[in-house]
Amino acid sequence: MQKQLLLDLGTSLPPSLKDFVVGRNAEVLQLLHGIAERRSPNHFAYLWGEAGTGKTHLLQSLAQYAPARYIASYSPLGDFSFSPEISLYLLDDCDRLPPREQIAAFNLFNQIRDSQSAYLVTAGNCAPMALPLRDDLRSRLCWGLAYQLHGLTDEEKLEALAAQAKSRGINLSAGVLPWLLAHYRRDLHSLVQILDELDHYSLQMKRTVTLPLLHDLLQQKLEQPHD
Repeated sequence: MQKQLLLDLGTSLPPSLKDFVVGRNAEVLQLLHGIAERRSPNHFAYLWGEAGTGKTHLLQSLAQYAPARYIASYSPLGDFSFSPEISLYLLDDCDRLPPREQIAAFNLFNQIRDSQSAYLVTAGNCAPMALPLRDDLRSRLCWGLAYQLHGLTDEEKLEALAAQAKSRGINLSAGVLPWLLAHYRRDLHSLVQILDELDHYSLQMKRTVTLPLLHDLLQQKLEQPHD
């Protein structure tokens, strides 16, 4: 039963622009706030950066500002269709788009431009002209502003995790966060997720959050059966 309870700890609130740790990305966040409120003069924007820099977090955060539609590379082809009632489209993982979806994305660009009111924010793992896509789609991705997302430094990650722990009322013993940063996944989403699991686990076990407790939790996760 205990292991099953640990499996159920992954639920969390939807991503939010307020939760995004800015670091060196203040200009990007300012642009996205303008798009979220439909007041930006820029109707197209492309975000790029390596894994863990927050691209999906930002697009899914914008999806909370209805009427919006989040589209992943694996989404049904119909999701790429333009709908007059949708004013914000969010296309993730452009570097992974299959051939049919590339054609659909190209058409969506043109329809959004013709609408003169809708917005499109796209994301990929590299600069637009370096993407493995059709030439005409790459040119569309260059229509608007393009921003490279910069990852957080280790110091910024530690500060962000400490702030997350404080906001959750988690009392951490010295060494927990530096150990996590040195030995666990380094993207902030995974680090915050394990912090939440550690909080639940400490309450469940009625123990304070220490390095031994963290090691116990990670061992429990390793022993959980996988489907």
